[in-house]
Amino acid sequence: MLRWSWSLLAASAFSAFAVAPAPEEFASPAKSVELMKVPKGFRVQLVAGEPDFIKPIAMTTDARGRVWVVESHSYPNWLTDGKKPGKDRVLIYEPTKEGGWKSKVFLEKGVNLSGIAIGHGGVWLTSVPNLLFIHTDSDADKPLAPAQVLLDGWSLKTKHNVVSNINWGPDGWLYGLNGIQSESRVGAPGTPDAKRTKMDCGVWRFHPVTRKFEAVAHGTTNPWGLDWDEHGELFMTNCVIKHLFHVVPGAHFVRMYGQDINPHSYGLIESCADHIHWGGGAWTDSRGGKGAHSDAGGGHAHAGAMFYLGDQWPAEYRNRILMANLHGNRLNQNTIERKGSGYVGRRAPDFLFANDPWFRGLTQMMSGDGGMFMSDWHDTGECHNYDKTHPSGRIYRVTYGDVKPVSTDLTKMDNAELVSLQLHANDWWVRQARVLLAHRSQVAGKADPRISGALWKMAREEKTEAKQLRGLWALHSVRGADETKLLSLLELPGEHRRTWAVRLLVDNGVPSKEAVEALTRLAKSDKSAMVRLAIAGAMQKLAHADRWAIASALAAHAEDAEDAYLPLMVWYGIEPAVPADIDRAVELLGNAKLPALRRHLTRRLAALAE
Repeated sequence: MLRWSWSLLAASAFSAFAVAPAPEEFASPAKSVELMKVPKGFRVQLVAGEPDFIKPIAMTTDARGRVWVVESHSYPNWLTDGKKPGKDRVLIYEPTKEGGWKSKVFLEKGVNLSGIAIGHGGVWLTSVPNLLFIHTDSDADKPLAPAQVLLDGWSLKTKHNVVSNINWGPDGWLYGLNGIQSESRVGAPGTPDAKRTKMDCGVWRFHPVTRKFEAVAHGTTNPWGLDWDEHGELFMTNCVIKHLFHVVPGAHFVRMYGQDINPHSYGLIESCADHIHWGGGAWTDSRGGKGAHSDAGGGHAHAGAMFYLGDQWPAEYRNRILMANLHGNRLNQNTIERKGSGYVGRRAPDFLFANDPWFRGLTQMMSGDGGMFMSDWHDTGECHNYDKTHPSGRIYRVTYGDVKPVSTDLTKMDNAELVSLQLHANDWWVRQARVLLAHRSQVAGKADPRISGALWKMAREEKTEAKQLRGLWALHSVRGADETKLLSLLELPGEHRRTWAVRLLVDNGVPSKEAVEALTRLAKSDKSAMVRLAIAGAMQKLAHADRWAIASALAAHAEDAEDAYLPLMVWYGIEPAVPADIDRAVELLGNAKLPALRRHLTRRLAALAE
């Protein structure tokens, strides 16, 4: 085991550069901390840096509060022959009693590693073109067996838009991202091409128990960050075009260029941000993040995403999203406000200024102490400067004041304790406990009625919707949220809870006739545009014949005509059913009160008539 203190790291920071000496302006890891500017009361500390590791392409935490880092030697020259061993590593960092951090190597000789998640008895890695699972001895921090290839088919044709950024969603699925120019055919090894899922750029998810894979949403350019707000709404950050997207299941978003995966999507959903972080013009003009670009937020290129949902920073930061700005060498910050069926992202003051031209933030994530871990790829270029990568990289910890890192082990807690953590003020504890409960349910093969009962009570009776949702998500993760329970939630107050009840009704397969009828009634009567949006997304999981009544009910809401999402989401849901039922399509065209839906129906019908 390697042990490094902050002072030792600072003293030996340049020892890794015997082959490639650093330029004069290169700041040591310790010096980089001194250069950073954060709001009053905040503190930045160094966790680790070169020579202990370099090129931190991905990062996560485990149930013991430790930091797992993926060190990429593959980028940007990914190995393509599938035979040569790689040099990528996975390292684990944990705090010491002396105030430093100690590290150990979990994995060596990795190939094309770009993302990491911990849970369900092991380590999950994106290893382009594959998704890997490594069953792990958690006490010894060693693999118990060779890595399993659970999925393959992601493209290696592009150098920087590869599959990446995996993270556990509140629904118990593993989510990830995929970039433009990376046209992929994803499936379990051996799956025929005709049965694989086609992906270009967008969001995907994979269930750890059923092993089901699906595309969640399509579009954007090179998304490199995703996180969920306190109500479980997914947002992703993006490079080149606008930086923030509210990820509605089933959505098709604007792209930098190229044809959407569905040639009949016709219209694409815009970013939810009401601003840009660069001064306009060509995106390359923002390199360096100076002048007008600095005033706007630093530049076009973003990576990482973290909603602050902790209990340690001042209250005004809660439910704000932070993301790194690569050209501006800083962290941007947005507030999220409801608008129509979705949200609008508004600019808040930039949170952190690195004041270091080498700073390239990639990952931001919550920590058990209520603070934030932040990784820095640390280089002079970005994804298009393939020949300028430098052997450096850092991890920092940002807290409000001087707070000790958390050293705990949730795996030693019993189920009742994990259930109680669903009400913790720091969402880090909530998420870690939920993943553990889900795995224990999987191992047991059934839901524990005592645990399900406690979570169901939480989902129904907690005073805030955010806490009700925590109970619902955990209940679903332990397979205790049956259709009867979900249908009953559709009758209760709280638009976020009803939204999630709709989503979970179609989460694991085709719902019953009773559920389809309930969704149809709700499409007519629910006053919440957010709930109607969830129903529009759920249409894509239904049989084509079951979609018409729901589409007609949603299309009758004239108040949604100018909504940023609903007209298009109704169209995405009904479009596949049009060729087989022209008469119903014509009837919908005549009755719909959503002009965009009428335009797209007319265009599709005209194309079919040719």
